[in-house]
Amino acid sequence: MNDAVILITGASSGIGAETARQVTKAGYRVVLAARSEDRVTRLAEALGGPDRALAVHCDVNDAASQQAMVASALEHFGRIDAVFANAGMGGSPGGFSGADTAIWREMILTNIYGVGLTLRHTIEALKRTRGHLLLTGSAAGRTTIAGSMYSATKWAVSAIGYGVREELRGTGIRVTLIEPGMVDTPFFDEPPAYALKPEDVARAVLYAISQPPHVDVNEILVRPTPPLD
Repeated sequence: MNDAVILITGASSGIGAETARQVTKAGYRVVLAARSEDRVTRLAEALGGPDRALAVHCDVNDAASQQAMVASALEHFGRIDAVFANAGMGGSPGGFSGADTAIWREMILTNIYGVGLTLRHTIEALKRTRGHLLLTGSAAGRTTIAGSMYSATKWAVSAIGYGVREELRGTGIRVTLIEPGMVDTPFFDEPPAYALKPEDVARAVLYAISQPPHVDVNEILVRPTPPLD
């Protein structure tokens, strides 16, 4: 894996940052994309500097920003072997009757439109390497949660994953939905009572991308073990 390159959106913290740490230990080079340029720059330096890690400022809601991200990755490393469309944000309390709709708008743009833009601008590079596309869905995208627009966006991510897999059938590109349950990340103001750690989800990503080319891990649903009674 010493020459393989993985691009990670939402790489400044949480699942994205921890995935970057684990895949670099496994020999991958990484492109770290996020709106927080300072954070990804520090992370890139910690992961080996320009030879092993490239920090890129990217607003996933902006098509030009995503185009520039991909261009920077290709200019720096010459290839993209895997893309982890991980950038996302949480919702607003209040349900459909009382939520802050401005937060809805930003969340829908980030969690759905942003993922679509990542696919739109990376697929051609992945076709050239017969690479791997991974998307951060959620256990919330597999069940009904009362009043949750966040859950609705993750249902959409699941649909995007299923749809792009069919579109890419025969290209050699593998597609994996990573669907964690509750994860203890900056997503929450208060730590959850029981939750996965970002490194637990990162291991799921590493498992999927480390399979031989003839193995396509379609979905990984991973939840925290409930506490003992």
